[in-house]
Amino acid sequence: MTTDAKILFALRANPEGVSGAQLAEQLAISRAAIWSRIEELRQAGYEIEAGPHFGYRLVSSPDALHADDLLARLGKTKVIGRDIRVFEETTSTNDVIEKLARDGVKEGVVVFAESQTKGRGRLGRKWTSPTHKGLWFSILLRPELSPQETTQLTVASATALRRAIKNVAGISAEIKWPNDLLIGEKKVVGILTEMSAEVDRVRHVILGIGVDVNQDAAEFPPELRKIATSLKVEAGKEICRAELATEILRELDFDYARICGGKFAQVADEWETGCLTIGKNVSVQMGARQIRGCAEALDDDGALLVRTEHGHLERVIGGDVTLEK
Repeated sequence: MTTDAKILFALRANPEGVSGAQLAEQLAISRAAIWSRIEELRQAGYEIEAGPHFGYRLVSSPDALHADDLLARLGKTKVIGRDIRVFEETTSTNDVIEKLARDGVKEGVVVFAESQTKGRGRLGRKWTSPTHKGLWFSILLRPELSPQETTQLTVASATALRRAIKNVAGISAEIKWPNDLLIGEKKVVGILTEMSAEVDRVRHVILGIGVDVNQDAAEFPPELRKIATSLKVEAGKEICRAELATEILRELDFDYARICGGKFAQVADEWETGCLTIGKNVSVQMGARQIRGCAEALDDDGALLVRTEHGHLERVIGGDVTLEK
């Protein structure tokens, strides 16, 4: 954790204030160095009061994502979020993570972008990423899973995101297999999982996530207004993106530990309670092939089991799923 992250952590842990002497002792640097870092944080948009009776006190934070602030808010995690990097703009956070993966960076690194010029979703679709309006980020994972088991990570991500949104925004989103969260039939979250693997071994997995947070309805492109929404629209208020980001990382870290600990069944049970796909008639487009039937359950790897109109049980690991009316 950087010096700025440690200062912000101390300020958040002591809302009534903390003295410069205490900060200097905790961080093993001079009071002059503390003052200098406080000034830099003020320049970055943090409102920090100073007084003889309370020392330094954090009054407000800017509506921006800063790696130091995210680390301070998050605290210690097992894997996800122990290294956080923020870009003002990039092509796609998945592209940045792919380079870090090739460079041998440890798993758990998270890359946020305030905007993306080439954000993408599943099946090559474009993901719109307006500046300072949502959370656009990717995570590098190196799980000891077989390639067919990596669907578990998408399932776990959906359950973690659903909990985090409920905790911060007070909204209950529903999961649409395999990678969407919906509110009132409109999409608010997309998950894109990209994998590098050998026949029986996963090299790494890139977990890309987009959350529409503070867009107004009119800010969505016309072609998306009937199918997309934001947490601000649904909650009727602005959501603190930094608070939501750290809550998501905290919940993702928890579910990743469950997956790596062989507890996918627990995750799957929770997933099914929040999934609108299970028990519904669906149409699944897999390339040129289409199947129709009832989505019955997940299997042990996280694939969707669909009972077709002919009575066969199909195992679906990918494709475009449409709920049939």
